[in-house]
Amino acid sequence: MTAPTPHDVETAAARIRPHVRRTPLLHATVDGRPLVLKLEHLQRTGSFKLRGALNALLSGERPERVVTASGGNHGLGVATAAAILGLPATVYVPVSAPSGKVRRVEETGARVVRHGDGYAEAAAAALADAREPGTRYLHAYDDPAVIAGQGTMTLEILTSAPEVDAVVLAVGGGGLAAGAAVALDGAGPLFAVEPEGCPTLHAALAAGRPVDVVVDGRSPAASALGAARVGELPFAVLADAPTRSVLVNDAELLAARDRLWEEFRLAVEPAAAAPFAAWLAGRVDAELPCVVLCGANTDWSPA
Repeated sequence: MTAPTPHDVETAAARIRPHVRRTPLLHATVDGRPLVLKLEHLQRTGSFKLRGALNALLSGERPERVVTASGGNHGLGVATAAAILGLPATVYVPVSAPSGKVRRVEETGARVVRHGDGYAEAAAAALADAREPGTRYLHAYDDPAVIAGQGTMTLEILTSAPEVDAVVLAVGGGGLAAGAAVALDGAGPLFAVEPEGCPTLHAALAAGRPVDVVVDGRSPAASALGAARVGELPFAVLADAPTRSVLVNDAELLAARDRLWEEFRLAVEPAAAAPFAAWLAGRVDAELPCVVLCGANTDWSPA
């Protein structure tokens, strides 16, 4: 696979523009420090995943059906993209996938298959199903077109707030972070934030290659950031970019999620609060960072 280029991200932005929202930016001051919040949780489907799914399905030959595996958000993005384009979709999810995310996938008209205890088992079953002729298997993050599509979010940041000097976002398999790195094209540091119980990129950067990690399924962010291994292509992109890996613990990300609600009335899922948690903890060395709130697909009640 060849990594996408900044031109690919610009092409993706034009391709998917009729179907996605240009999500807003919120300039704020918290604890006396300025930051910009990218409200990507207001995207259609409640997360950034629609961007990559649409770009992939609008690139190349049109398939007869789409199959994917997902912890929830990617599946919803693919199912929605398929519905927009009039394609049947099947989404494999782990048996532990949150019921709220599964319900939203089913509401698009997609077929949902629960299989396995984790993402890897669901993906293996999806790949077997995708052998059927005319089927497009859409990987959640290890796909150049998906990465280019996710990069359109960061392109919006760069065009709307060029004064931002860093982008801070959550990492699971690495597709969103890789897309951000491509869009940034070396223009500034990228802070890649993960829960301590799901350190896929952190472990890969330390090892110099993607490695399997033991994911703590008890983490409130595990359903969204619980990939057991960072993608090969995202890792190649991120290892070659000014990427800074940051870890947060579960208490920090839940406190950050609740603070977003208390101060801004922004309701996001725990995984989406991880970048804000890193910023609150002082682990983001930037004067005016853009903190990405990437998803809002977990049902919860404020503490």
